[in-house]
Amino acid sequence: MARAPDTADFVLPFQFEDLGILGRLVRLGSVADTVIRTHDYPAAVGEILAQSLALSAVLAGGLKFDGVFTLQTKGNGPVSTLVADTTSKGDMRGYAGFDAERLRRLASGGGPGAALGPVPRLLGTGYLAFTMDQGPHTERYQGIVELTGPTLADCAHQYLRQSEQIEAGVSLAAGKDAGAGHAACWQAGALMLQRMPASVGGAGVDVPGDGDAEEDWRRVVALMSSVTDGELLDPGIGPYHLLRRLFPVERITVYDAKPLAHRCRCSTLRVQRTLASIPMDELEDLKVEGCVRVVCQFCNASYEFDDAALRRFRAAG
Repeated sequence: MARAPDTADFVLPFQFEDLGILGRLVRLGSVADTVIRTHDYPAAVGEILAQSLALSAVLAGGLKFDGVFTLQTKGNGPVSTLVADTTSKGDMRGYAGFDAERLRRLASGGGPGAALGPVPRLLGTGYLAFTMDQGPHTERYQGIVELTGPTLADCAHQYLRQSEQIEAGVSLAAGKDAGAGHAACWQAGALMLQRMPASVGGAGVDVPGDGDAEEDWRRVVALMSSVTDGELLDPGIGPYHLLRRLFPVERITVYDAKPLAHRCRCSTLRVQRTLASIPMDELEDLKVEGCVRVVCQFCNASYEFDDAALRRFRAAG
């Protein structure tokens, strides 16, 4: 029996026995809520950023790596940038860049694409990139695909088919949950199914290309597609209960859940190293009231250095 998730933030891997299909379920509670509340994002920005966090976690959960997996979008819409990354240890962070005035016009019905899905409406045209960075001694991998489709899940499908040649299905959800007697908190969820390649199919396991396997795949994806946002987000529906509700007759092996946590990687030392690489005359242009101030885009932490501090760490190398 797999160990039950001991946090509200986790990725839970599972496998359909005899079908050659893998799956992962992600739920984010405090991770999503902390990221969004740190910047007090508008609701529309918060929702799509929370979905980005869930998508980053569910994709990273299927990779064997030691480093950072980053999801990033760039577009010409009111939300120009989304960044969500997940480390191999389960640490997560994210941020969004947006134009408040364009969002206001869109919300009032004056912006273009108001009736479209969240991707064309909020992100516009641009690209979705996935990057895996395993450190300075390993070549960084990056896959890029155009923002195609009404939702982030559609964009992920396009990326997996086009760049990775992977057959997969993804469902995403995000929203606020107002618990009894508590303020509404942001939550996000993701459910992903993925077909195993034929080369790893074992005895008695259907693999892509087999007629029965094709039918099994279509059936299981259809069942996954029936999941509602409420089911993905409701902490009152346990993960095992949810899987049994969606796939009542399938034989499923559920593995131990991996906890996820909000944790930023910024630090005074990292900021000092960055500033030490900038010529002093350029640092002079960055000063405000005699200090260089750096604010982390992810966690809003502020770092200030006066002349004495700048000279001290630059001299120390």
